[in-house]
Amino acid sequence: MSGLEIGFTGFGVLLLLLALRIPIGVAMLGVGIVGYITIAGEAALFSYLKTETYWRFTTESLSVVPLFLLMGQFAAKAGLSQALFSAANTWLGHHRGGIAMAAVGGCAGFGAISGSSLATSATMGQVALPELKRFNYSGSLATSSLAAGGTLGILIPPSVVLIIYAVMVEANVATLFQAAFIPGILAALGYILVIAIVVRINPAAGPAGERATRAQKWAALLEIWPVLVIFLLVMGGIYLGIFTPSEGAGVGAFGTFLIAVTKGGMRLEGFIEALLGTAQTTAMIFLILLGAAIFNAFLGFSQLPISAADFFGNSGLTPITILLGMIALYIVLGFVMDSLSMIFLTVPIFWPIIAGLDFGMTPDEAKLWFGIISLIVVEMGLITPPVGLNVFIINSMAKDVPMIETFKGVIPFFASDIVRVAILVLFPAITLIVPQLLA
Repeated sequence: MSGLEIGFTGFGVLLLLLALRIPIGVAMLGVGIVGYITIAGEAALFSYLKTETYWRFTTESLSVVPLFLLMGQFAAKAGLSQALFSAANTWLGHHRGGIAMAAVGGCAGFGAISGSSLATSATMGQVALPELKRFNYSGSLATSSLAAGGTLGILIPPSVVLIIYAVMVEANVATLFQAAFIPGILAALGYILVIAIVVRINPAAGPAGERATRAQKWAALLEIWPVLVIFLLVMGGIYLGIFTPSEGAGVGAFGTFLIAVTKGGMRLEGFIEALLGTAQTTAMIFLILLGAAIFNAFLGFSQLPISAADFFGNSGLTPITILLGMIALYIVLGFVMDSLSMIFLTVPIFWPIIAGLDFGMTPDEAKLWFGIISLIVVEMGLITPPVGLNVFIINSMAKDVPMIETFKGVIPFFASDIVRVAILVLFPAITLIVPQLLA
């Protein structure tokens, strides 16, 4: 077999293993090792491993991952999710669908200090579901708005998945955070608009809540000052070049630790829980990173990414057509794979193709634009059946709501994502304007 044939075979075996629910880190590691040995031999593999493993896990840019995860753990211990939801609810809750809108707003705020979609869904679900149930929101709207709102944790900086993408394509993490700023705001506004449309069509789905007094509104805003301070300090420092992402993450983790101790009452047991949760998630991500590195090295030897780039570059198809094909494939993969799996599996093949096409922008701008579009399409997989992880998390908390009702409820939110992707594809300046202004 030629190297290219071995590459195709390895890719197919990997998909089969993922379909059998083998963890992606283990699957990529196993296929990568076997493929590497088949093409280059055992000696070459061991030579690669002794340098790659050390280099991969001593890369400074990866230190940002556990620090941002720890920041999210401390934020949950500090009770900031409750404060965010309460503040949004006092301002929006008296409108029809306002409590669901407040849940989305709370997800956006918590996503800005957690960096994880699943953590955002789980934390905000515990806070908002009882309130939505108390005001007789339909189970479909209540659970779907939280499942969709949870996806904001993967897009609104700091985003762990965006950091992983930056490492894979050798992009600047801070610049990617800047590029995600406006698309993240558009995502939250789009979800709020969806809720407004749903309750206009079916007013009973989202009854209005209690109207808060002006004093209550301002008091609720004062309760979220820690979130604003942390976000402005960390993300503002990174955006303006005062901190590197790693330094900003360290400052954010220490700041949320102080808030968790003083405001949230976190003690030694909670501190240990936060460290263990961070360690477990970091270990999972780093195992996937090692597996992806070996699998990508195997693909490089097979010439599969280069051949794919050459094929599409000479296909006569327009760059936008090729990009739309990739987006369609992402949506299909989202039905059966989680977000990290899709990023690790597709970026090593998709990025060389995109880099070889002319979209009328520099390579660095293309990295930002394609990264944000990929992230948005990947996040859609968190709410699509049958592997919509956010839906499963929310439904586990709302056992009286059938799973099918939640999946029906997320359809309008999914449509909102499609519209947002179309806007960002047609108008790249929306993604690039903040990095250009801060350059």
